[in-house]
Parts: sequence; C-alpha cells; structure tokens
Amino acid sequence: MKVAVTGATGVVGSHLAEALRQRGHEVVCLVRSPEKAASLAAIGCRLVKGDLENDGALRELVAGAEIVHHVAGAVTAAGGGDAAFIRVNREGTARVAAAARSAGVARLVYTSSLAAAGPAMRGAPVADATVSGPVTPYGRSKLAGEEAVRASGIPFTIVRPASVYGPRDRNQFLPAFKLARTGWAPVLGDGRQELSLIHVRDLADGLIAAGEAPATRGRAYHAAHPQVVNQRELFAAIGRAMGRSHVRIVPVPKPVVMALLYVVGTGADLVGSGTVLRPTKAPEFFAPAWTCSTAPLTADSGWTARLGLDEGLADTARWYKDAGWL
Repeated sequence: MKVAVTGATGVVGSHLAEALRQRGHEVVCLVRSPEKAASLAAIGCRLVKGDLENDGALRELVAGAEIVHHVAGAVTAAGGGDAAFIRVNREGTARVAAAARSAGVARLVYTSSLAAAGPAMRGAPVADATVSGPVTPYGRSKLAGEEAVRASGIPFTIVRPASVYGPRDRNQFLPAFKLARTGWAPVLGDGRQELSLIHVRDLADGLIAAGEAPATRGRAYHAAHPQVVNQRELFAAIGRAMGRSHVRIVPVPKPVVMALLYVVGTGADLVGSGTVLRPTKAPEFFAPAWTCSTAPLTADSGWTARLGLDEGLADTARWYKDAGWL
C-alpha cells in the first residue's frame, strides 16, 4: 500500500520508513531538505520537500496514501515553554490530520509519547493509554496533539512510546553510553526511578502493526518492552554493552540537578539553541517511575517487543562504534 511518513529523517521515522519499505510498501516522506534525506531516497522512498507549516506539501504528501504515520515533532524548543512546543506538536499535528482527512486517508497513526500519560508509581506500570497527566511542556504538547487528532474526524490510532533507544539516537542515550564507557555514571537522586524502554526497531514494527490492525482503530496504546529497570540497572546494562563489568554510580542530589538545569537552559537560550535540560524537566527527572504496559496493543494487534535490554543495548553499542560515535 502507499504510506506517508512525517519525521522520516529522525531516529524513529527513519527506522519506520525502512521497515515499511522492507514490507514492500510505497513510502512517501516529508523532508525539509531532500539533500539531507539521501538515505531515504536510496531505499526507494519518494521525498516531498516541506514542513508541517506547508499545507501544499502536506497535501502532496498524503495524496493517495492509505495510511499516514505522523512521527515528526519538537522535542526541544527555544525557551522551553508550552507555546513553543504547541506550535509544532499540536498545530502541526492538526494540519497533518486535516490534510489526511481531506485526502480520504484510511488511518492516521500518531506517534505521541509516554510524556503525555505522565509518570507512574513504582511497581505499577500504566496500562490505560487514555490516562493523561503530563508534567512538562513537551508532555502537555503531545497530549494536545492527541486531542487534535481525535477532534479532526479522521480514523486514527495513537501510540505512546516509552523511552526509545537504538541506532541513530544521538541525543537521548548516546551521552549515557559515553559516560558508562568511562566507568562512572551520574544518576538523578537515588537512581531508583523505574523506566520502560523500547528499541527503535521494535517501535517501528509496533507502529506498523498499530496502523494496520482493524481492532486498533480509534484507540490509543503504549509501546514498550515489558522489562522494567531503574536508572542504576540501566547504567549497569549499558556498561555491559560497552564491555565493562562494573560502572560506578554517582547519585546527584536534587538541588545540584536543579542548578545544572538552570545553567544549561539559560545558556541555551542565550545562544538560541534547543535543549531538553531545563528546570521545566525536573518533574520528569524526579518522578518515581516512567513505566507502561503494552498488553492492550499486543492483544489488539499481535505485536510484542522482541529485543530485551541487554540484546538491544549491545546492538546499539555496535552501531555507535561502527558509526564512529563512540
């Protein structure tokens, strides 16, 4: 079938486009710069130049598509406030949904975030993906994107991934690999925050399954591997992937973290660059858990994450080394 993808030059979107092409689908990708998307063209994707504010490009992207995967979104924003995220994650999503509905697209799959659900309690992963309690500007904007999709009138499926790791991720997990390589790893507070994670290739498969299964229409889901780890366990696992038998954990007290977030966020604003390290992220960093259950998605689509943490981190470490990032 013909499938349209936004955000295809990003970590999740690029793996999604590859997985769709491997299944024989015709894939059309919205890209800001076709020159920087040569790898997508090389695997047979058709490129449409534009962004989420270009209605003409969006119409061209979705024309004739049976499924639209909306993956593009802002994870950092100048100033870090709600308005900066809303412009992309709600208003941009509304434009994609409107274009898809006008084109008669059969299903819009919106890649949201566990940040829209909000934190969980330790030992109690959130199963219901209609539960919402975001604690950051980013999380509130992703929830607003979900609401825009629901209000658009298009048939939809919403997927809220947990923390995504894997090849091509430069921002979220690469710094952790670099720290673990030194044998030292700082953790926030006591390092007992519980986490759900998902390898990016598993997520790509999950997004495809969510978009194609009849039972998932009009519903929202979480996507993660069922294994839950805390920060200390995660750094130990990353250390193993890097060939280290032991990583020394260094707890960082909350006042120190808050001071660092203020300094980094202020510095980023002064030079006009984006960063996720801001005081507004503190509620996320110090929540007891960011965990979820994928049982509903498995029940409705048959999908389940295959790559356990050790296998997935080893795969990621190999890719980083081969790419010269480590």
